[in-house]
Amino acid sequence: MASASDLLRIENLDVSFSVFGDKLRVVKNAELRILPGKVTALVGESGSGKSVISQSIMGILPNAAKASGRILFTDPLNGETTDILQFGRDSEEMRDLRGKRMATIFQEPMTSLSPLHTIGNQISEVLLIHTDANKIEARERTEEMLGLVGFANPHRTYEMYPFELSGGMRQRAMIAMALICSPALLIADEPTTALDVTIQAQILELLRDLQHKLGMAMLLITHDLGVVANMADEVVVIYHGEIMEAGPVNSIFRDPQHPYLKGLMAAVPHFDMKPGERLKALRDVPVNLESFLGKERMVGASGPELLLSVNNLSKTFATRKRSLFSRGEAAVMRAVDDVSFDIRRGECLGLVGESGCGKTTVSKILMRAITPDGGSVIFNDGKDVIDVLAVKGDDLQALRTKIQMVFQDPVSSLSPRMTVRNILSEPLEIHDRGDNAERKQKVEALMGAIGLDRRYLSRYPHSFSGGQRQRIGIARALALGPKLIILDEPVSALDVSVQAQILNLLKDLQKELGLTYLFISHNLAVVDYMADRIAVMCKGRIVEIAPREIILRDPVHPYTRSLLAAVPFPDLDRPLDFEALQKNGAADKQNWGFTFTAEHDDASELAYADLGNGHLVRARKGADAKELRAW
Repeated sequence: MASASDLLRIENLDVSFSVFGDKLRVVKNAELRILPGKVTALVGESGSGKSVISQSIMGILPNAAKASGRILFTDPLNGETTDILQFGRDSEEMRDLRGKRMATIFQEPMTSLSPLHTIGNQISEVLLIHTDANKIEARERTEEMLGLVGFANPHRTYEMYPFELSGGMRQRAMIAMALICSPALLIADEPTTALDVTIQAQILELLRDLQHKLGMAMLLITHDLGVVANMADEVVVIYHGEIMEAGPVNSIFRDPQHPYLKGLMAAVPHFDMKPGERLKALRDVPVNLESFLGKERMVGASGPELLLSVNNLSKTFATRKRSLFSRGEAAVMRAVDDVSFDIRRGECLGLVGESGCGKTTVSKILMRAITPDGGSVIFNDGKDVIDVLAVKGDDLQALRTKIQMVFQDPVSSLSPRMTVRNILSEPLEIHDRGDNAERKQKVEALMGAIGLDRRYLSRYPHSFSGGQRQRIGIARALALGPKLIILDEPVSALDVSVQAQILNLLKDLQKELGLTYLFISHNLAVVDYMADRIAVMCKGRIVEIAPREIILRDPVHPYTRSLLAAVPFPDLDRPLDFEALQKNGAADKQNWGFTFTAEHDDASELAYADLGNGHLVRARKGADAKELRAW
C-alpha cells in the first residue's frame, strides 16, 4: 500500500499501445510519488510519456492503451487508499474521483473548452455533477471561483464564451473549472507553454497561491526548467518512458547526476551566456552546406548597409461591439501604431512583446499579406530599391523570392498531402527556377543544409517530429535564396532540446549564407541568443530599441523591465519576484510614468529619446536621458 505520507504513489507503471499488431511501450516501469500539499514536477521532452502518465492517473487512457502496475491514491478526506488502475474508465468509482478529488488543467484551453457553452455553464456543470448544489448555489460558487482566479467581473465572465477571452484568461477559466470542487490533486499538463512570459508568470503565481490556499498537491508536467525551478518541491525526470532521476528540487538543480538531465539544462538559453557560446543540443544536427546551390551567390552578395527600412507603419481593424445577431457600432482596434525600424544587412533584429502587441501583424505587412493604413517599407538589396507596399505584378512576384517566412506552427504550415520533395520543390516551380534535374539537385542540397537524410524526401509531414518539421519549413524558406527571412515564433512550440537544435541551425545558416533575420518571439532568452539588436513592442508601438547587450542588461522602459522580470530562470538562486510583477502592471499605459498619463494618451506627444549607442526609448517629447534612467 501507499505510504501514509503519500497522496499518490505510482508503482511499476507500464503503458503500451497496440500499433498494427505490435506493442509499443511508452511508459516503462515508472515509479514516482506525490506528497500532500507539495508540487511534483514531471520533466521531459515531447514523446517521453509525461502526458500518458497523467492520463493513467485520471483514467482517460485511449482504448488502444494497456496499463499495468499500481496507481495508489490516498484520499485525505477519509484516509482510504484505492488503486486507480483497478477501476474502469467509465466506472462510477472513477467518475467520482475524476473532477471531484483529482482534476486536470490541459495545455491548450481553446480546444479543451466547449465553444458552444458559456464559461459559467462549463464550470458550474462540474458542481452540479459532483455535489448536491442547485443551480443558484452553483452559480454563486462559480462566480466566487472566477473572482479567486483573477477575473475582475465574475458576473459578466460567467456569461461569456471561450472565444471572447484571451489565451491567459481561458487558462484561468480552466483553472477555475479544475478547482471548483477543491480537489486533493491537481494535474497541470504544460499549463503555460502556449502563453506569453508575462501571462505565464501570472498563471504560475495564481497556481502557487491557490495550491497553498487550498492545501492541494500538484503534478506539474512541463519541459521548461525555469518553471520547475520556481514552482516544484520535487522533480522527476523522464526519458523515453523511463524515470531517469528523481529527488528534491534542490538536489536536482544543484547536483544533477544523470547525463540526460545535464543535457537538458545545457540546452536552455540563458542571459549569462558568453559571446559566441553555443547551446549544447542533446542531439547534434549534421549540417552540410557544401553542396547547397547558390551559396556563393548568397554569401558574395553585397550592397548598402540597410536592407529594410520601415517608417511610420500603422494598421487598424474594425470590430463589432455586439454579437453576430444584433447590430452594434464598429469599434476600431489599433494593432500597429507608428512603427519604425531598420534592419541591417546580415544582422538579426529581434522583435519581442506579448501576444496581441502587433508583432505578427507587422510581419504580415512586410510579406504583403496585409495592407497597412499608412507608412512605408523600403527594401534595398543592392540592385533595386523597392517600395514594398506599392510594388505590383511581376515586380511583386520577384520581391517574394527575396523575403521569405518561417511560421510558428510547423504542423499547420506544411501541407499534409504533399511529400517533403513536393514541399521543397514547390517554390522553385512557382518561380520557374531551373528544370526538373536542377530542382531535384537543389532539393537534395536543401535537405543536407538542414541536416535531414535525402531518404526522407518521399515522406509526408506527419511522419516527422516537431523539430524536423520546423527544419523542413526553414529549408522551404531557403529554397529561393532570400535576402531576408522573417522568423515568427519559430521555436515556441518546441521542447528545449529541439529548440537548441533549431537555434543553432539558424545561426549556422546565417553565418554561412549571409542571411538577414527578423526574429519575432516572446521568449527573451531565445532572442538574447539570436539577435544583434532588439526592438520591444507593446500595444502596437515599439517602446524601446537597442543593441542586445544594452537592452537586456540596462533596460529603461517600464514595459521592457516587466518583460525581463517575468522570465523564469532555471536557477534556484534567481526566483521570480511575483510581488513585484503584480505591482508593476507595466503593460498598462497609464503606468508608463514618462510616456502617458490617465488623462493624456496622444501618440503625437511621443518621440524617441536617444540614450546613445543606438539605444532609443519612446517617451514624452523633451524628456532627457537622465530623467528617463532615473524614472
